[in-house]
Order: sequence, then C-alpha cells, then structure tokens
Amino acid sequence: MIRRFHFLIALGVLLLDRLTKRLVAKDISLHDSITVIKRVVYITHVENRGAAFGLFNDSPSAWTLGVLVLFSVVALVVVSTLLWRNAHAMTASAVGLSLILGGALGNLWDRLLTGRVVDFLLVYIGSYQWPAFNIADSAIVVGAGLLVFEILFAKSPAAQNSA
Repeated sequence: MIRRFHFLIALGVLLLDRLTKRLVAKDISLHDSITVIKRVVYITHVENRGAAFGLFNDSPSAWTLGVLVLFSVVALVVVSTLLWRNAHAMTASAVGLSLILGGALGNLWDRLLTGRVVDFLLVYIGSYQWPAFNIADSAIVVGAGLLVFEILFAKSPAAQNSA
C-alpha cells in the first residue's frame, strides 16, 4: 500500500509538471515574462536543449540529446529500483526518490517529444539570476535534498534500538 503512495507522488509530480509546462508554452511567447514578485520571481518561457540549469544548452554536438536521454533512462531505472526495494515504509528517502522519479519523467517526456525542456521559473536574489527551472527540476532538487537530509541526520537502526 505504501509503495503505491510513493508512485502516486511521482505521478502527481509528472502531471503537475506537464500541466504547467503546457500552460506556459501555450500562453506565454518564447522569452516573454510575467512578473510574480518584481525583481525577485518571474514566469518566463524559455526552452533548454541541455541538462539542468542550461548545462550543454549551446552544445553543437548531435550527441547531446541522445546522451541526456540515455542518462535519464539509466537514472530512472536506478531510482525506480531503489524505490521499489525500499518503499515498504514512509521515509524521507522514499519520498525523495518518488520526487526524483516524477521530475526525471517530466523532463524526459519533454526531451523525447521535442528535444528540449520547457523552463519557466526565473528567480533573482539581488543581482544574481538563478537559471530558469520548472516543476520537474524543483522536485528533483527537493528529492535529492531529502535523500541528503536522511543520510546526514537519520539515526541508524542500531542507534534507534539503543535509544
């Protein structure tokens, strides 16, 4: 039963990601913006042919898309396997893996259909501009953060038994 809940989290991330990307692509012209919080948060329609945060976006190599798709598929297999094996309890790791799975599926969907990922959240902190990102990217980062948190702060089974 818990395993099903984890896969529902991944599905929820995927659906929310698809919906938001579709709305942005439909309603906002490429490179146009809508101000959410002036000088801080904007919804800006950009398209990324590279990896996270625009890495390899301007790469002229014809292999870039194939490598990114292959990397995504390998990551999906690893995350799905870990989630299937460890989804018998509601832990930060299992939720983190669920978020990563949903986010990876969302970005892979874009790459397979169009060869690029729609990004739209643009954040400024002072004069620093964070690279544009989307719901899938956010889920991946939050999921990875949950994994790191559990690795650093969760008690080992031995420590829990002695407490």
